Amino acid sequence: MQMPNQNHNNNKNRKRLRKSQLLFIGSFLVFIGIITISYNHLVFLKDQVFANMKIAMLDLGNVAQDKIQDEIDIPEVENVSDGTVYQQNDKEIDYSRYVGVLEIPKISLKRGFYNTDSKYNNIEQNVSMITGSSMPDVPNGNLMLMAHSGDAYISFFAYLYRLKIGDTAYITYQGKRYKYQIVNIYTVPKTGKVAVYRDYNKTTLTLITCTKNDDTTQTVYIAELVS
Repeated sequence: MQMPNQNHNNNKNRKRLRKSQLLFIGSFLVFIGIITISYNHLVFLKDQVFANMKIAMLDLGNVAQDKIQDEIDIPEVENVSDGTVYQQNDKEIDYSRYVGVLEIPKISLKRGFYNTDSKYNNIEQNVSMITGSSMPDVPNGNLMLMAHSGDAYISFFAYLYRLKIGDTAYITYQGKRYKYQIVNIYTVPKTGKVAVYRDYNKTTLTLITCTKNDDTTQTVYIAELVS
């Protein structure tokens, strides 16, 4: 037969054991909760890292695409001077004889150009189309035109230096008028070759002339078709 004191001690021991068990279970559940939360957080971070890597790879792809270039052979376009700056006079020009017409309203330029196989496709006489050009109706093609700058009558690109990114240019070809917007302007050294940096997924117009007040470089204007 158990004495009252023994019963009391046994009850206290049971309570301590139960409390210890509850503390153990509670601590275990907290531990499991922390592990679960940490795991979910790690999974989230992993997903974020991979997502950011994917974005970075896509951005890298876009950068690489933007850096694609054509290297073309051209004569060294120069500033020429005879004191008679080119002036537009539509009444004296029959545009039907040209394969296309370049217009840049900001600098009041409207000038026709010939195909590459024409004897008149000569930088000393006209805006000249560079061999390897594509006409505006060729998807993702590149129409490349060059002309002198300076203050001579044949300095058809004398005022290109006034153009900024966002300015517009137009090409009329086979009865259709194509609108381009300038997206890049940069200079290259005069070496007889020009690197044309453009997006191969865009239909492009490239204009090349001598840099104003610099006889050692040429300026390249990259415009993309918008309509």
